[in-house]
Amino acid sequence: MNKVKNKSESAKYANRLIHETSPYLLQHAHNPVDWYPWGSEALEKARREDRPVFLSIGYTACHWCHVLNHESFENPEVAAIMNEHFVSIKVDREERPDLDDIYMNAVVALTGQGGWPMSVFLTPDGVPFYGGTYGPPTPRGGMPGFVNVLLGVADAWDNRRDDVLRGGASVLQHIQPIDLPRRAGDVMELSDGILKAGVESAWRQFDWRSAGWGGAPKFPQAMTIEFLLRYHHRSGESLALEMAAKTLTAMARGGLYDQLGGGFHRYATDNVWLVPHFEKMLYDNAQLARVYLHAFQVTGDGDYRRAVEETLKYVMREMTDPAGGFYSSQDADSEGEEGKFFIWQPAEIRALLGDDAALFVDAYGVTERGNFEGRNILSLVSDPATLARKHNLAEDEMEARLAAARARLLAEREKRVHPGADDKVLAGWNGLMLAAFAEAARVLRDELYRQTAERNADFILREMRTSAGRLYRTWRKGRAKLNGYLEDYANFIEGLLALYETTFDARWFIAARELADSAIEHFADPNGGFFDTSDDHETLVTRPKSLQDNAVPSGNAMMATVLLRLAALTGEGRYADLAEGALRPIQPLLAEHPTAFAQGLCALTFALGPTKEIAIVGDPNDAGTQFLLDATFRKYRPFQVVALARRDETSPIPLMAGREMRDGKPTASVCLNFACRLPVTDAGELEKQLDETHF
Repeated sequence: MNKVKNKSESAKYANRLIHETSPYLLQHAHNPVDWYPWGSEALEKARREDRPVFLSIGYTACHWCHVLNHESFENPEVAAIMNEHFVSIKVDREERPDLDDIYMNAVVALTGQGGWPMSVFLTPDGVPFYGGTYGPPTPRGGMPGFVNVLLGVADAWDNRRDDVLRGGASVLQHIQPIDLPRRAGDVMELSDGILKAGVESAWRQFDWRSAGWGGAPKFPQAMTIEFLLRYHHRSGESLALEMAAKTLTAMARGGLYDQLGGGFHRYATDNVWLVPHFEKMLYDNAQLARVYLHAFQVTGDGDYRRAVEETLKYVMREMTDPAGGFYSSQDADSEGEEGKFFIWQPAEIRALLGDDAALFVDAYGVTERGNFEGRNILSLVSDPATLARKHNLAEDEMEARLAAARARLLAEREKRVHPGADDKVLAGWNGLMLAAFAEAARVLRDELYRQTAERNADFILREMRTSAGRLYRTWRKGRAKLNGYLEDYANFIEGLLALYETTFDARWFIAARELADSAIEHFADPNGGFFDTSDDHETLVTRPKSLQDNAVPSGNAMMATVLLRLAALTGEGRYADLAEGALRPIQPLLAEHPTAFAQGLCALTFALGPTKEIAIVGDPNDAGTQFLLDATFRKYRPFQVVALARRDETSPIPLMAGREMRDGKPTASVCLNFACRLPVTDAGELEKQLDETHF
């Protein structure tokens, strides 16, 4: 590490992180800690000098990561201890989900709980032997001091090495992936019973008072809601829809949702969706925009549509790189205070809104006392009809006034110091948002959404794909790097398939299929399912294979989802076989833990069908073709795939083979369970066929 002369006090030092692209790593590039990025240089130094590794894992939007940095890593005295006794490595968990998964499992095995910032102590071979999360520099509130931990670990390494190595070996055994396909008696057949059991389990865990699952902190659970919508569509079960709608309404009305600027915060710190942890993550907003869109299709609730539109506008306004990629996250803090950008005093609102202030404060629960550190998080607390009567307004007029008030407050808020954004572009997270924009463009008939989706897909394929057709994980300011992970392939393929069904430009299908074949080649496990890392990835202490969802869908479950769609479009059984191979061994877990395996349940609903394949021949710009497409996409139909080709066009999609127009008119053919109905040219007839459950 070098000292930098003639710099401010906070920038006296420069370590090896100055060469990184991650904003999170760059935030630590001028710490007095002699940080290394993860790699052979750091591990070889640890071996050569016989020192343990201190591994710190966090991310830009993590509030307590910033606190730990300020309290300890910026402190020269703490840094001196770290530099003397350890080789220190800093990792951005969003860039390296493999390391995050491996070492978070280790921390949970060691302590019974996990979280970020994550602090793990490793042997020079990468074996974890001690770890935890945030700790103050000196003991406080029952927490051990970080300095004491550092000195204690250093002493154990120097004087009780055998105990340390035995402990590490035990932890390593605990974090090896479970070989589920070999668990005798646990493998179940794919069946409707699993879906029903999953819904019943979700019902038992549901919070009927405040909606959602579990207590504080309460997370959005977009994948669970999507599964419930699919189950309702499949079975007509009203309870599934009730749980989904109750949760979506509570979240959209609460402080979890940014009532002025759109977009959802990471989670609620309470159990009533009022007080959020204020960071905004791309993956949350991608998944929530899509599930609110589906709920709008099912219910026609305009509040759900508003949530979709405002969330996508937020992403376009604040989370989109000029090159076309989507940024990863937005911080919780601004000007050193959590949530400062988002909260209000009543006097500010009265000064800005004048006569409409009384209506607004009633609608959004604004009080002099406040609901967050003496200020107000905006949340809809009043029933619209009751509020309209109280203010002697028609509901339409009231909604118009509230919309105008929100716009005025948003314009004023834009003058504040904004939270920082992590402007790295991650392929998998972009795939989730690509799917949201593509599907919203189709359902809401919004050309700007379509353009945004196409621009993003073009960007990823141009800037984040290798010459060999593989994906990179991350891109920032013109520099792409790191092998893509399974989740990058699966989520981006999902986005490409959604974009194909919006534009019917065959290049999106071709790219999706090429990436799927590449993922099969490099990630497939011969025992079933897929590893998180490719076969040419660096060798770590274990090769992770994540089966359950985290904040993003399980790579295995999403890969199963896209392979099932490709099987329907191509007729290739190998895709379906691989998908079922990924799903079959986790069947017992799907039923017992639906909120942890919700994407697997979504994939299973598609696998069980009935899945319809719709082939349309016609010019997309022709009115007759548009009528057929409107009939196809008007309703929420999660168990269908759609292909389209122009007359006399040679399509690369096998589903289109041999399809022709009837009587020179745009024509649709619907197939179900290897049986096809007669082609139709009338949109009403097509919709009848789509509503049938069997032929």
